[in-house]
Order: sequence, then structure tokens, then C-alpha cells
Amino acid sequence: MNSQKPDIRFLFKPRGHAVIGASAAPSKIGNSIIRNMIHSGYEGKIFPINPKGGKVFDIPMLTSVDEISEECDLATIVVPAPYVFDAVKDCAKKNIKFLSIITSGFSEVGENKLEREIVTYANNHGMRILGPNIFGIYSAQARMNATFGPPNVTPGNVAIITQSGALGIAMIGKTQVENIGLSSIISIGNKSDIDEADLIEYLVEDEQTKVIFMYMEGVKDGVRLIEVLKKATRIKPVVVIKSGRSKRGAMAAASHTGSLAGADGVFAAIMNQCGVHRAIDIQEALDWCKFLSQNSHPVGENAIIITNGGGVGVLAADACEANNIHLFDDLKTLESAFKESVPSFGSVKNPIDITGGASMIDYEKCIVDAFNHKDIHSIICLGCETSVLTGETFKKTILDIHRTHGAKKPVVYSFVGGKDIEEGIKFLKSEGVPIYSDIGQAVSCLGKIYTDYRNRKSPMDGSSTPSDIANWVDIGKVKEIVKTAKADHRTFLLAHEAQAIMKAANVSIPKSVLATNLKDAISAANDMGYPVVLKIVSKDIIHKSDAGGLALDLQNEKEVIDAYEAVLHNSRRYKPDAHIKGVEVAEMLKPGVETIIGGRYDASFGPVIMFGQGGIYVEVMKDIAFRSITYDKHTIAGMLKDCRSYPLLLGVRGEAKKDIDGVIEVIIKVGLILSGCKDITDIEINPLLAYDEEDGVKAVDVRILLTK
Repeated sequence: MNSQKPDIRFLFKPRGHAVIGASAAPSKIGNSIIRNMIHSGYEGKIFPINPKGGKVFDIPMLTSVDEISEECDLATIVVPAPYVFDAVKDCAKKNIKFLSIITSGFSEVGENKLEREIVTYANNHGMRILGPNIFGIYSAQARMNATFGPPNVTPGNVAIITQSGALGIAMIGKTQVENIGLSSIISIGNKSDIDEADLIEYLVEDEQTKVIFMYMEGVKDGVRLIEVLKKATRIKPVVVIKSGRSKRGAMAAASHTGSLAGADGVFAAIMNQCGVHRAIDIQEALDWCKFLSQNSHPVGENAIIITNGGGVGVLAADACEANNIHLFDDLKTLESAFKESVPSFGSVKNPIDITGGASMIDYEKCIVDAFNHKDIHSIICLGCETSVLTGETFKKTILDIHRTHGAKKPVVYSFVGGKDIEEGIKFLKSEGVPIYSDIGQAVSCLGKIYTDYRNRKSPMDGSSTPSDIANWVDIGKVKEIVKTAKADHRTFLLAHEAQAIMKAANVSIPKSVLATNLKDAISAANDMGYPVVLKIVSKDIIHKSDAGGLALDLQNEKEVIDAYEAVLHNSRRYKPDAHIKGVEVAEMLKPGVETIIGGRYDASFGPVIMFGQGGIYVEVMKDIAFRSITYDKHTIAGMLKDCRSYPLLLGVRGEAKKDIDGVIEVIIKVGLILSGCKDITDIEINPLLAYDEEDGVKAVDVRILLTK
């Protein structure tokens, strides 16, 4: 038995390749795979396996794996599901390293046990499994098309990882239409063993691969995927499409943090955090892949728009803002750069508008001047069809310009017009020119290369706990409080317990006292000073306001007496069998900026944190942002800035700036609590009041949920 993992390079460049379930019948998958391997010029030895023997494409078929007498690193298995395990055992005897299991009928239809048994056996014998339920693997470096898809695959520098077999097969043809070459295409199906993270680790080191494109339907090991993606996007662009964007598949959650995450919120935020480009559809993804694979990063942020029409220039400027592209606005430099090429009736203010009356000579000179100017780092070249700019004239001009200057800096082209223009666009695309009918898509491609450029310059975001913050939270005390609640068979903490957690993290909370009778409540209020708040304390009532178990802004003893009776009466009417521990008396805080801070243990990605606009309208406004757990203040500050309400923290209408550092510190502490105590599933502080910088922050209401 050998449980050591084999080098994944042998999956992409196997010295020998067995096809178990080979067939001479053209309609069989075992025939198609061998046909495709021969057609693609596979450099290794092919071993067709069929117990009946015979020949397939003039290659003798062996009757068993045991007959293989040479090096064989990969076996593709296409036998029916009941016979797959036997085939796996046969491969173990011959020390085959990788198994590509085409066969379906496993976990995708509920056969989890058999799939797990096969994977365990394979791993214990030093083998890795791709699949099952896949269409195979294509590797350009080995000239190996071991799929049952189309025989012709255009080699190139984009790698595709796909969880969908049918979509993956379709992508072989689609990439040819889009003039995109592939370094590899890997079908992962059920991801029983090898997953996206394993493949990305290899592809990021593969010299032939320049861009990695993934189609995902689910996440297997999100914590590891995050770690791998953060490193990978520092080296190569990663583009992803994930299905299941709707809320239908979201798991019901008892906290705002859970419900606000939705079916897709956490995934989208984490991909952004990792520097991954998430596309809405296949066309957008392929446009990005093609552009990113053919262009180097800019050397600076200065982008310009060159156009012969004001309208399209404005549309492009709007798109630049949406894609975080900086439009160069140094008018003195622009005047100097374009004084010879922009007509007197045009405008050198970015967008550079030569107008529809300019000649093609002016148009060409303007673009060339932009390519040659050291302070211009990228170009968006636009055009509207006119009597001067026709399908024929623009086609020749753009092709000549791009062939001569296109490698100097990133450039995108977009032209609008009739049939001749569209035919010109089609021709230029076939020549490798980054040209688009849609202005927004052209600009988005440039935006993605800028995202990569900035991502690689920014410090690496890590999830490990820095030594200087490791002691910010007394995790021992946190676990002690949680243990007491679990012993009471509760899946949540009571208010005073949640406050004790905050104290263990040195997070400021309102002064409060648990009163078990009216006399104690009056005494606590008088000692505390008015105004005060009363809150029902019961393990059976989580949402106090829904139960009428909350009374705010009580100004004197009489109001406390009336409110005490009302809070108890309302709560008993709301839930007659509720066990009421008492009434919490707390100080009424002065107004501040209401924020919400959350943390939850996500089933796919592990601990995640949330920040947003807090208060009673949090689920209406949905102004929130997520990150995977991080202790990097720069990353957390970026999460704050993602929210529309962030300017409230900066101070508006003459207000002072709020304690943003204090907010960030509480977010870090929530992450420390969540990662330090695995029995906590959700933490929510709503609101966390942010005051002026000298006054700090205060956690008003804290809700903590526990594992069942």
C-alpha cells in the first residue's frame, strides 16, 4: 500500500495511457477517446483494454490491465459503474498514477458510498481520481485529447476547468469560433478527489497556460480554494462562472448575516477578495480570457478614449467609471500629445474627440500618437460609421495600427455601424485584434487587466492570525460561556452571555444589569442614570422587538415601572410557555452611525465576516459586504468601502469622521471569536454604533448562535 500522492504532471503528460473499456464500435465512448488521442497526435503509448481482445484503429487491444508491460501513468475508465471498482483495483496492481473515470452513476445520483470507497482505495494505493462523471481531459503539451468530445482542439494558452461535462464539450467548439486556443481542458464532474484547487496549483506553474477559466456549480473545499486562488491570481488571471446565483438554493438562516449572504453573496465576495474575475455569462468570460491571454499589464493607470463621436465617448467614460479605469485628465499633457492629430474643431479633453468630420489620416495619427506617448498607459479606441469611417477603411487602418503598435500597451477597440462594420469587426477578430461590437464589453476587458495589475501590486491578504492580535480575545473565557449554554441544550446565547463574550474580546458595550424583579429593575435604572432601555431575557424569545419585549428611551422611574410590566405581559402573550429569566436594564446610548458586523461559519468557505449598514432596515437596504476571514486591516477597510453607506463613517454635512479603526478592530475580534470557538456558527452585532474618533464604538445588540 502506498498513500503518497503522485506528481500531478503525469495527469497532463502521461508516458502511457490505458483506456479501460476500449471498443472497436464507432458509437462507443471507448472508441471516441482512442480516436481523439490518435487524431491529436498523443506522444505516449496507448493501451486499449477490452476483455474480448481485437483491434481498435489497428492497435491491438489487451484483454486486461495486467498485460501492460510498459510505463503507464494514466488510465481512462469507461466501463459501467458496477465494474469501475474492479478496474481501479487492477490499475493499483500496475502502479498507474491517475484515473480518469468517465463513467456516471455515482454521487450525482446518490451513490455516495461506492464513490467514497473507490476514492479511499485509490488514495491508499497512491492513485488520484479525476471524476467520475466526466468527459475526460485535453492537454496541449502532451498533444493528448483524451475526451469523447470533438476531435479537433485548437492548442493555445487558456486552460478550462469545468464541472459540467456537456458545457465543457461545447466549449471546445465555442473557443474555436472565438479564435481562442486551449492549453488544457479538464472535466472534473463529481470532484470526488481531484478538484479545482489541485488543478490550479498545477496550471499556475504551467508555462503554456496564461489564463485559467473555471465553470463551477459548487465548492468542495472552500478554505483550500481560497488559499490557492489568492496565490494563483498573483501570477495568472483566473476567470470564473458559477451557476446558482439565485436565492432559491440559499439555506435558511436565523441571523441577518445568514439571510443576507443569500445563495451567492459569499461566493461573489470571496472571488473578488481572491482577485478572481467573475463573469455573468460564457461570452463575457471568453472575451476576458482572450484579452487577458494576449495582453501584458499596463505600466500605469492613465487610460484615454479616442473617438469620432461624442455619444460613444460618453458611454465609454461611464463604463470606465463602472470598471474602475482612471481616465487621464492632465489637459496640458493631452494638448501636447494630440496637437498635431486632433483637428481644431475636435477636443483633446479626454475622451479625445476627433469628430465625425476628421479624416482617416487624422484618426490613425491620433491613435499612433497615443501608442507612442509615455504618459498614456492604455487606450480605448472607438468609432461610429460615417462617410469617412467605413467598413473597408476602418478595417485596414485598425489592422495596420494594431500589427505595428498593439504590443506596446493594452488597447481595446469598439465600433458601431451597419453590416459592413460588423463584417469588419468579424474580420479583425479573426486576425487577433481585441475588437468588440459592445462598448461596455470592450471597456470591461480593459478593466480586468487593470484589476490584475492592482492586485499584484497590493500586499497579500492572509488568513493566519498575526502574533500582535492573537491575544485580543480571551478564547478560554468564550469557550467557557458557550459550554454553559450548550449544557442548557441551547443553540444560542442569552443577551447577558453574548455581552460577556464581548467583554472577553474587550469590545465596548452599554452598561447593563439583569433584573429578576421590579424592585431590582428600578434600582438598576436609578443607579445607571436615565434614559434606559428594558429588554426581555428568555431562551425562548430571540427576536425581542417582535415579542414586544423591548422598551426604549425610558426617562424616569415611573416609565420604568410601566415598561417593566408591559415587557413581561407582551412576552408572555407572544409565547405563553416561554421561560423568562428576567429583564435586562441597559443604558440608552446617544445616536451614532448604525453599522452591522457579522461572522458566520459558511458550509463551503469556513469562517466569513460581514459589514454593512445596520439598524432595523438592514434586510431592506441590503447594503452589506462579505470577506473570508482575514486579519488584514487593508482588506477589511476595502470591505467597508464596498458599502454604499461608507461615506457616513467619513462624516457628512459637517459631521466629524467616525472611529473607522475601531470598527475594523471589532471585525477582527469577531473573526478571532469565530475561528477560536468552533461551537459558534453565527455572530451578529446590530447595531454597532460608530461615534466620533475620540468616542469609539459600542456594540448595542449582540446575537450569537451555536451548533446543534
